[in-house]
Amino acid sequence: MDYRRLGASGLKVPALSFGAGTFGGSGPLFGAWGNSDATEARRLIDICLEAGVNLFDTADVYSNGASEEVLGAAIKGRRDAVLISTKTSLPMGDGPNDAGSSRSRLIKAVEDALKRLGTDYIDLLQLHAFDAATPIEEVLSTLDSLVRAGKLRYVGVSNFSGWQVMKSLGLADKHGYPRYVAHQVYYSLVGRDYEWELMPLGLDQGVGALVWSPLGWGRLTGKIRRGEPLPEKSRLHDTASFGPPVDDEHLYRVVDALDTVAQETGKTVPQIAINWLLQRPTVASVIVGARNEQQLRQNLGAVGWSLTSDQMKKLDAASEVTAPYPYFPYRRQEGFARLSPPAV
Repeated sequence: MDYRRLGASGLKVPALSFGAGTFGGSGPLFGAWGNSDATEARRLIDICLEAGVNLFDTADVYSNGASEEVLGAAIKGRRDAVLISTKTSLPMGDGPNDAGSSRSRLIKAVEDALKRLGTDYIDLLQLHAFDAATPIEEVLSTLDSLVRAGKLRYVGVSNFSGWQVMKSLGLADKHGYPRYVAHQVYYSLVGRDYEWELMPLGLDQGVGALVWSPLGWGRLTGKIRRGEPLPEKSRLHDTASFGPPVDDEHLYRVVDALDTVAQETGKTVPQIAINWLLQRPTVASVIVGARNEQQLRQNLGAVGWSLTSDQMKKLDAASEVTAPYPYFPYRRQEGFARLSPPAV
C-alpha cells in the first residue's frame, strides 16, 4: 500500500481508505448501502489491515450513529493500529441545536462520537457541511480547544465551497487555530467539478482530498452500459435521488472508455476508475466501500499498478466537460493553472 501525506500535515494515510457507511446500515439510503454487523465488520477490517489500509471513515449521521458503534466494536483491542476519520454537522435530531457546527453542538458531537467509537481520541474530524449560521471564529476556536484537549488530532471539512474553505483557512492563520488539512469531496470520472476551484485551492493551501463515491454513486461498477437496462439488483433503484446526477450519454461515453482500458490492462472497470483518481493532483486517499469480502478485495486491486499516460488521456478525454464560468476561458490555455500551484 502506498502512503501519502494528508495535505500539508505530517500525517500519512493509505492511498485507499475504507468507508464504513455500510456498517449497521438502516433507512432508505444507508440500508441500501449495506448493514454489516460487528462480526462482519471485523472481518472486513482484518482484510483491510492485511492490505495496509488503516484509515476508516465514518460519520455520526451514518445510520444515526450505528456506523460509528459498529466500527468501534470492530476495532476494539487494536485502536493503535488504525486511523479513525469521522464527520459531524449534519442533523442528528429535530432540536434547534442538533445540527450545525456551533460550540455547543461540536463539543457534544465529539463526546458522543468518542463514546460510540469506544476511544478517547479521533484522528481526523471533518465538518460534514458548512454552517452559515455560526461564526467561523466560533467553529475554529472550538476545534482548537478539542485539539488541545487531545480529543482530536487533525481537522478537516467535507463538501465545502472554495470561499468557505479559504475564509476558514485565513481566519485559522490569523488566530493561530489548527488549519484544515483535509477536504472530503465527491470526485469521479463522471463528476469532475472538484477540479475547477477546489483542486487548485488544495494545491495552493495544502489541503488533501479524501475522495468519496469514486465510482460515481455506483455508476462505474461495470454493470451499467449503453442500451442495457439498470441491473435489477443495483442500489441505484433506491439511492439515485440521494446522489449527484449524471447525464446518461456522458456516463456511457466514460464507460466505453473504461471498457477499452479494461481490455488493455486486464483490470476491472472499478479498479481503473479508482486508479485514475489516484493519479490526480491533491488526492491523498480514495475512500472505498464494500458490503462483502468479494467487493472489498476487488477494490483493493486498484493499487499496486498505474495506468499509462495514454490510458489516462483516453479517460480524460471521455470524461471531459465544459468548465463553468469563470473557469472555462483558461481551459483553452496549455498548461492550465488548475493542475499546478501558482508561481511565487
